[in-house]
Amino acid sequence: MSSEYYTLKIAGLERKLKKFPVSDKLDIAAFILFGDVELTEHCAKELLKRVPDFDYILTPEAKSIPLAYEMSRLSGKKYIVIRKSVKVYMDNPVEISESSITTKGSQHLYLGHEDGDLLKDKKVLIVDDVISTGESLAACKKVADAFGANIVACCAPLAEGDAAERKDIIFLEKLPLFFK
Repeated sequence: MSSEYYTLKIAGLERKLKKFPVSDKLDIAAFILFGDVELTEHCAKELLKRVPDFDYILTPEAKSIPLAYEMSRLSGKKYIVIRKSVKVYMDNPVEISESSITTKGSQHLYLGHEDGDLLKDKKVLIVDDVISTGESLAACKKVADAFGANIVACCAPLAEGDAAERKDIIFLEKLPLFFK
């Protein structure tokens, strides 16, 4: 593992992100909200200033859950987690396959009707931690579409690499990719 770090300034805070290889030619800086309550709170507050009105937050499992929770707490709007595996309490879950830069191979995402049916004709905000290739975002959109949701925006604290050029996402800062 690389011992290099990238200094990120976001939402009035500064963090040193450790770089990790994802291939022989590419490193990424690891942005982890787990355990960093201060960073999660600041990012949630800043994102809420930028997003349109919404009824529900939809987020993929797992790294974006603390952010979705805090945005839910601050806004008073429910957050719903798209799961990585079927749970016994899920009612007839919808399954979507996706791949991501930080996950090896493809993964499957699931949302049961007990939560999914709440989204029909509602304004839904998709929240993630980092938008990079857009694969996770596309999978979340497919899940939302399967339940008839009206997606009002997609947001994340960071847009990585080319995602920072996208006009269809809301983010706080750019995160570079590190090519070798």
